[in-house]
Amino acid sequence: MTELKRGEKEKRMSGLKGLVKKGLGLGDMAFNAGGGAINWFPGHMAAATRAICHRLKLSDLVIEVRDARIPLSSANSTLQPLLSGKRRVVALNKKDLANPNIMHKWRHYFETCKQDCVPINAHSKSSVQKLLELVEVKLKEVIRKEPTLLVMVVGVPNVGKSALINSIHQIALSRFPVQEKRKRAAVGPLPGVTQDIAGFKIAHKPSIYVLDTPGVLVPSISDIETGLKLALAGSVKDSVVGEERIAQYLLAVLDTRGTPLHWKHLNNRRINGIEYEAAENHEYSLKNLKPKRRNLPNRSDLVYVEDLVMEVQHALYSTLTEFNGNVEDENDLESLIDLQFGALQKALKIPHKASEARLMVSKKFLTLFRTGKLGPFILDDVPDVKPVSSMIY
Repeated sequence: MTELKRGEKEKRMSGLKGLVKKGLGLGDMAFNAGGGAINWFPGHMAAATRAICHRLKLSDLVIEVRDARIPLSSANSTLQPLLSGKRRVVALNKKDLANPNIMHKWRHYFETCKQDCVPINAHSKSSVQKLLELVEVKLKEVIRKEPTLLVMVVGVPNVGKSALINSIHQIALSRFPVQEKRKRAAVGPLPGVTQDIAGFKIAHKPSIYVLDTPGVLVPSISDIETGLKLALAGSVKDSVVGEERIAQYLLAVLDTRGTPLHWKHLNNRRINGIEYEAAENHEYSLKNLKPKRRNLPNRSDLVYVEDLVMEVQHALYSTLTEFNGNVEDENDLESLIDLQFGALQKALKIPHKASEARLMVSKKFLTLFRTGKLGPFILDDVPDVKPVSSMIY
């Protein structure tokens, strides 16, 4: 990145960084174990971290799962010193939610840092198969020496470790159907579902075992914006930070990047000849967009969501284009976000007299982002890289 481009980027993001420190009111939250009433680093995480560190010493290879939307922010810095000395593959999960136009830059970044990296979708068998092929290549040099090999899966909460484990297990069953069946790993949209370390066999001769582990955060996060990115991606429970604060941060990111301006020319689905009669009192809930819901949306539901997304995008586009302030100024940016909350309330059809309207707006807006309905995003910026001989931290 040239000095000129870097300077322009820093100037553009100055309003966001100022708002993070001031407008979002997060300075007193303390993203650490001593954060008062905030249960940022619960006791089970401390115990799990100790257990993971002990088992890492015994593992032959580590699959470190990160969120493709935050390739750096979703790395557990506490474990990095141990991981840097191990055979490791970084699996950037949820690639379907990440911007493909930027993903290749991240792959180049990891390659430059001499680190194996594979973007994956843990729910796709073919995607997971490619990951396993790389794992087998990495293990070839030790297969001849050891009769039993251990592969460990680690990562922060809600990056998709359990979904990956389930996919690996299904592949293992197709290869070795005679092995004992195991209970599927618990999978859910909330962080902290897996709270113990469990293992299962995926291959014979040599015997290869895969260990699933709980998602663990670091005891302290000095950079508030990193904590907000983790919260936005769902690695931190919303109740820890607050949905409204997370939604404010998301709006600040979109505005400073000028994302709503790119939504002007999105194709209207009606141009493609899709027509329907929408029910006036639609009972479909955005909660049904979250993974693993039993009631899948029908055609009318999908059209309803598309309409809702179009209204949201139009609301943010209109407020940004009509705004006379400067998004590089934190006070102006804060004023813009307040206007956008009002516009989103209308777009999402939330009653004006609702006592918790702002909270309801935040929850629905975050659901649209987290399910990819607002488009694919990568929140981390690709660092400037110089060729190095050691693993990245």
